[in-house]
Amino acid sequence: MCRVFSQPMPHQRPLGDQRCTSKQPWHFDPEGDLISMPPPPPPQTIPGPAPPHNQRSGSRDKLSPRDLSHHYSAVTKRRLPSKIKDAYKFFQIPGIHNLAGGLPNVDFFPFDTLEAQAAKPERWAPSPNHTGSSTTPSLAGWSSPWASSSPAAATRIAVPKVVDEPDPRRRIDLATALQYGLAQGYPPLLSWVRQFVRSCLVPDPPPYLPGPEVILTCGATDGFAKTLNLFVDQWDEGVDDVRKRPGLLCEEYVYTNVLSQARPYGMQVVTVKADEMGLMARGKGGLEDVLGNWDARKGRRPHLMYTVSLGHNPTGVVVPIERKREIYAVCSRYDVIIVEDEPYWYLQFPSAVVEEAKSRGRSTPPSPTTTTASSNSSNSSSATVNTSTSGYPFLDSLTPSFLSIDVDGRVVRLDTFSKTVAPGCRLGWLTAQPALVERFERITEATTQQPSGFVQSLISELVLGSSPRNAAAARSAFERLSLSSRASSSSPGWDTSGWVRWLEGLRGAYERRMVRMCKILDQGSALVTTSTVRQAAPPRRAPPPRLPSAPEPDSDSDSDYVTDPSSEWTPLAVHTTPLLTFRWPRGGMFVWIRVAYETHPLWHAPRANDKQENIVNGPILSAALMVFLTTAPYRVIVAPGSMFDAVEDRPASGWAYHRLCFAAESEERVDAATERYVSGLHAFWGIRDVGVIEKLLEQLSGAGAEGADGAHGEGEDVVRLGWFGGC
Repeated sequence: MCRVFSQPMPHQRPLGDQRCTSKQPWHFDPEGDLISMPPPPPPQTIPGPAPPHNQRSGSRDKLSPRDLSHHYSAVTKRRLPSKIKDAYKFFQIPGIHNLAGGLPNVDFFPFDTLEAQAAKPERWAPSPNHTGSSTTPSLAGWSSPWASSSPAAATRIAVPKVVDEPDPRRRIDLATALQYGLAQGYPPLLSWVRQFVRSCLVPDPPPYLPGPEVILTCGATDGFAKTLNLFVDQWDEGVDDVRKRPGLLCEEYVYTNVLSQARPYGMQVVTVKADEMGLMARGKGGLEDVLGNWDARKGRRPHLMYTVSLGHNPTGVVVPIERKREIYAVCSRYDVIIVEDEPYWYLQFPSAVVEEAKSRGRSTPPSPTTTTASSNSSNSSSATVNTSTSGYPFLDSLTPSFLSIDVDGRVVRLDTFSKTVAPGCRLGWLTAQPALVERFERITEATTQQPSGFVQSLISELVLGSSPRNAAAARSAFERLSLSSRASSSSPGWDTSGWVRWLEGLRGAYERRMVRMCKILDQGSALVTTSTVRQAAPPRRAPPPRLPSAPEPDSDSDSDYVTDPSSEWTPLAVHTTPLLTFRWPRGGMFVWIRVAYETHPLWHAPRANDKQENIVNGPILSAALMVFLTTAPYRVIVAPGSMFDAVEDRPASGWAYHRLCFAAESEERVDAATERYVSGLHAFWGIRDVGVIEKLLEQLSGAGAEGADGAHGEGEDVVRLGWFGGC
């Protein structure tokens, strides 16, 4: 059985130098020559119904992952390996004369090198790994060729055209990266990702043998599209039996693009209630309740669940490991596949609990005790240490993935470089049991084939660092450049230590932004107004009898209240009107805000008789506020909660929420943008004329009025405003 053995400090060895893997497209003889390798035997299947979850998880003997082929779509079952792709491994045999493949010759590629000036990993300061810690994390004895006294400085990386390197896992050059390649991905990057997942994201030993496999994707959206392709059969209303309609389980609020991908398949979206710890496993509306009481007349009981458990989009929740175990047990019982989308897994904020308490004048909760993954009961603010560590304190402090408890092999995890490098990379990977990855490979062969070779080679050079042959070839190509182009010499890439340090820095930078935004929101969460208090007058003696000729007394003289004009101050009554409530995010890039529209002065005020809605209700105030915030002097756009509303079988409530992103704006504008948002809310609550609301709605609908930005808004609607909300 092939195994990858972890070492105490894996960052001290080249990550590409793994001992073996469960599945590789090539095999090397003792002389280092490349030879073909027969495909690995299919994983052992376990017939019959699944035993109770606790029996498998409690066993000391690791089992093979479950056979999930009964969930494959009809198209997936018919897919066969690509004969062309299957021949690619022979193209790499040293000395082979290739007359078979329709591959353009590398000499005709118009690029001689691919170079970039890249940040050094220490550019951003990390934040503490644990609540209450006052020091930033560090790696004992850690050093790197890119470490310097100037974190803001850049390093240059270069990908040469051709490298004389027999090991395809180490060969990073344009001759291989820009050529047709294998569907699993570019070998150097694929090897690095596989080892990173097995050493850093999955415990050692893994929950099942031989452990998970990976395949590169064109980002998480591509990964989810292929997941639907693999597991879902198209269903058409009015054509197919309703009892066969597939379903997708998810939270009540979900990343909207997921719904856009699932609904064209005819899937019904089945929502599961969530609380402050994330998706509920039990209780009314929880996962057990939904699946256990499923009405087959509505369609098939859902066999696919989508979730973002580490920094949920849009709510910012981090699901603790205990809740994950409860969810996993229910999914195992009802044979549900978990699609775990984790673009924000490294953005977990230990300071959120303490800073939230300080900001709101509450007692600071005690620092949680560091525990192991098997007994961790705290949220993301606690230290989560796996029984076998990755060697990186930062990674070990994070709440684990569903992969860490996936004894059945029913988890499909989606990862992306969009948030760690850049969205335009369109590069990520998918992790699942080997049998599923083989099916994903068949889908990729017939669709995207593989991600961009330009991007894969640059990311490979960045995260692996140059091998001696790569570095020499890069220097040779670099020396041929003009002097004006050689502002600095080529430097090695980051290596895995640098990658982890980069993630630490990103977490620190985003965490500080989050804290600043939430403090401003707390300060402006209520509208405070004052009014004059009329004081009760002290007891008076009976007035003397009034003579008939006396003038009438002053009208105020009989009042029970008096004000003293000679007083230096007038008593005031303070009125506090709640405007918003929210929970500080425990992870991710967003603050999820509940706007208290029911406290607005025009709440349920009557409208004109010709209006469909005869009162000013929540959705109307929500739409008007979205437009109002874009007008001067506020000029701020937020994502309306209705963008993320997944509920289909009852009235939607997303109109009551806003999602604020603290990642999108530049560092110097985050605070100003948040202050503008708060100021806009306060000003909107000052509107007491229904006519003003109607005019704002006209701008939104484009009914002959100008849009909020001064341009004609014909045909615009609230969805367009949501486009600016990010992903």
